[in-house]
Amino acid sequence: MKLSVFSVVLGGLPFEEACRFLSGQGVDAVEIGCGGNPGKQHCDPKALLGNKAAKKEFLSILSDNNLSIAALSCHGNPVHPDPKVARAFHEDFEDAVRLAAELQVDRVVTFSGCPGGSREDRMPNWVTCAWPDDFQEILSYQWDDVLIPYWQKEAEFVKSQGINKVALEMHPGFCVYNPETLLRLRDAAGEVIGANLDPSHLFWQGIDTTRAIRALGKAIHFFHAKDTSFDPTNNPVNGVLDYKHYGHPGRSWVFRTVGYGHDQLTWNRIISALRQAGYDGPISIEHEDALMSGKEGLTKAIHFLKDVLIKESAGEMYWA
Repeated sequence: MKLSVFSVVLGGLPFEEACRFLSGQGVDAVEIGCGGNPGKQHCDPKALLGNKAAKKEFLSILSDNNLSIAALSCHGNPVHPDPKVARAFHEDFEDAVRLAAELQVDRVVTFSGCPGGSREDRMPNWVTCAWPDDFQEILSYQWDDVLIPYWQKEAEFVKSQGINKVALEMHPGFCVYNPETLLRLRDAAGEVIGANLDPSHLFWQGIDTTRAIRALGKAIHFFHAKDTSFDPTNNPVNGVLDYKHYGHPGRSWVFRTVGYGHDQLTWNRIISALRQAGYDGPISIEHEDALMSGKEGLTKAIHFLKDVLIKESAGEMYWA
């Protein structure tokens, strides 16, 4: 396993300076935002695609700092009910795939997206209840008319570019938010579709991350290292469906740097479960801790994970 960092946390630094900082911290790889919600501070596909000189300079910054590319990321909503919004996210995704092919990066990270509740809607509609029956009609429209056809077509495009992994972050607010919905879309669109497994989004849904890893198995295409903590007063009173801003003191839960929501034993078990499931790819730190600065939270996460990651193969069982 390689220790990676999602570089958007260092978006205020020039790419070269960010890479130099990560290399000095002992990081092995970098996940680079190149469109959509992560932005293009460190990587603009339109400036690199087909430009040999620009790509050479870009890659030399990485090689000079002994870093590889863990993934290109362009999280967005390409099935947004507003056609202009959907088109922008869609174009960013396809540009990221084309650039991944040119840079010989094997995976792109994004969201599944979430359509509206009908063809007339102009805002996404995330369904969380089985009743009233209107919700079943919404789900049927979203999945059968929009989501599955879109990702079936995009899976073919991705494969045509020689990329074999689209890692959809299972994120509430989008149609794919847990193992069941991820596997449903994978069954419909093929094995190029897989999960970006971020425990922080599973923790607050009440999902056991190690069991989720076992359920997903080979469908895990990427992994985000991020934690969640629960407020001991607010959570038992209001539950986990919390729409308040992440900095609000009345929230039931918040994202934290790894180790500040769950202990090392929990993370040891998660990493071991990944090894058992056959995932030996990057473990990419995503910093979204409202209580720490980016550099402090990132540094703490790096030090924490160095003791948790399994980097060597198990080797021969000489004892048995």
